[in-house]
Amino acid sequence: MAGSSTDRVLRPDNGQRNELADALRALAMDAVQQANSGHPGAPMGMAEMAVALWNGHLRHNPANPKWPNRDRFVLSNGHASMLLYALLHMTGYDLPIEELKRFRQLHSKTPGHPEVGLTPGVETTTGPLGQGLANAVGMALAERLLADQFNRPGYDVVDHHTYVFLGDGCLMEGISHEVSSLAGVWQLNKLIALYDDNGISIDGAVTHWFRDDTAGRFIAYGWNVIGPVDGHDVVEVGQAIAQAKACADKPSLIICRTTIGKGSPNRAGTAKAHGEPLGGDEIRHTRDALGWTHAPFEVPTSIARRWNARELGAKREAEWRRRFEAYRSEYPELAAEFERRIVGLLPADFEETMLSVMARFGQSREAVATRKASQQVLSLLAPKVPELLGGSADLTGSNLTDFPGCGAVRAGRSGGRHINYGVREFGMAAIMNGVALHGGFIPYGGTFLTFSDYSRNAIRMAALMKQRVIHIFTHDSIGLGEDGPTHQAVEHAASLRLIPNLDVWRPCDAAETAVAWTQALAQSERPSTLLLSRQNLPAQERSPEQVLEIRRGGYVLSDRENPVAVILATGSEVSLAMEAQRLLDARGLSVRVVSLPSTTVFDRQDAAWRDAVLGHGLPRIGIEAGATRWWGQYGCFAALGVDQFGESAPGPQVYTHFGLVATNLVELIERCSTHNGAVSRVRTTD
Repeated sequence: MAGSSTDRVLRPDNGQRNELADALRALAMDAVQQANSGHPGAPMGMAEMAVALWNGHLRHNPANPKWPNRDRFVLSNGHASMLLYALLHMTGYDLPIEELKRFRQLHSKTPGHPEVGLTPGVETTTGPLGQGLANAVGMALAERLLADQFNRPGYDVVDHHTYVFLGDGCLMEGISHEVSSLAGVWQLNKLIALYDDNGISIDGAVTHWFRDDTAGRFIAYGWNVIGPVDGHDVVEVGQAIAQAKACADKPSLIICRTTIGKGSPNRAGTAKAHGEPLGGDEIRHTRDALGWTHAPFEVPTSIARRWNARELGAKREAEWRRRFEAYRSEYPELAAEFERRIVGLLPADFEETMLSVMARFGQSREAVATRKASQQVLSLLAPKVPELLGGSADLTGSNLTDFPGCGAVRAGRSGGRHINYGVREFGMAAIMNGVALHGGFIPYGGTFLTFSDYSRNAIRMAALMKQRVIHIFTHDSIGLGEDGPTHQAVEHAASLRLIPNLDVWRPCDAAETAVAWTQALAQSERPSTLLLSRQNLPAQERSPEQVLEIRRGGYVLSDRENPVAVILATGSEVSLAMEAQRLLDARGLSVRVVSLPSTTVFDRQDAAWRDAVLGHGLPRIGIEAGATRWWGQYGCFAALGVDQFGESAPGPQVYTHFGLVATNLVELIERCSTHNGAVSRVRTTD
């Protein structure tokens, strides 16, 4: 992504040269050049910032990237990935120089943007700007809440900082407002952000489209703002970090004035430094300007030794381990609980809890909205799974995400397990990702399904990062009624099912809701969404064996001998399928009803199970109060659904208006029976 602008923003040169910073610059420009792809400008511009933090303040152990009490570092401007890879390599992580030479190549550990779980030492996947900052807020919040829960007098076993580098693009993204406001309200004083204020983005000098008073903005959020400082002065940046660490009641923003592409005679300060290799000639000029005489990818031993952090990191972790063992001797149960939670294991009795919850709700006969059933399930799960950390985007009373005794998360108050995010769906989703990445909590948050669009990229990132995050999306269809098409989800369920590694549950009653919750908790490497109804739904009769089968995402809810068709239904439309079956019984036609509470889970089942549920040689008809095109993947000859925006009216009237009634389903099945299943098109409402 090369810039075509001729704008140039050069900060005053302080005349200082730092070998440690120049090593980072050289590795960044060499790797980008070899890949013939990437972003050299930001790594070169932030090199001294990185030296000040990583060589002076960051507490980490390259030999153990998962040390629980390490400081967290987030590169929110993820396009500067070569800065992070150079730092990880130089400080001693398992990232050899060969991997830097394979930057942006297939199956390397140095992808174009940092990816957690792929590269040792990378704390989160960044690239979509602003979300790294949001993840950092979540990490800092998790540190605060874990410290409240586990620290005891004389034993600060949870005591670390979260640092984040960010750029102009991160601050332009609206999510930066959402999460920075919350960080200020929560007084996350161990969150320290270093802003790479270089004045350049892809299109040129940002003053043409970004003239915010950034310092004033963050002061208004309740942050401690330091600077502007000279981002190319290691000592000055280091002093600013020390000042930020001393702040006891506010997160800190350090404004670092830098030049993008620092060191490059012809590209520094320009958009062309942002997203394309410098080129062979310019790299030679840059080496001459820096006095860097070493070959590509070569760092002198004297500089490498000054960067290596393995000995100091091992010492720091060993000191913490000694304190933790003393803590264990005095608080053995707390120590064991901390260790369990930080590695993401569920309680030892979770299987028993899961079966108990499934049994209780499996035979429920109460007609209840699945959002209410979700709250009822939570009231049983939360005391047994203390790492559950809930919240809602200003819709707690509608999403029903709270539970008895949950308490609210508040600055200066301990014990809360439910977060009021305000009207910040995107920020909520990305903060939950950060909480999950930190470890120690399983976050869940609620909003209306139609507002999942606000959260979508963060949901995608959770799936990409394989994080156990649970989204509660209520008011899941036209069934919500009078609020009308702005709030009635139509395309959302089908759209969410397209995201790889995301489980989507749309339960039809309390039993399926209970199973959805337990399965979402059991999935340690994927996020889940629960799409829940506003309106009451009738309970379906099941055997105990069928309750267990819900876990497979799709199962035969009600069968008949010699069926002539199979009805596939999800959520609130399962009751319509059951009503249609009864009407067809009276007409002498037998049909099978299949409930598909989670097509994503069902699709992962073995072929034998899927075939047994769907049946062979029978016409299939799908019904869901939403988009219909996706039913084709199950070989449906016809479908009832909604392929246009909804209407404002009481829910039952809206269902009737769109033809989502049992008699229409009966008509479709009779047509299938009459024509031996030869229905020529998918039926949609109009």
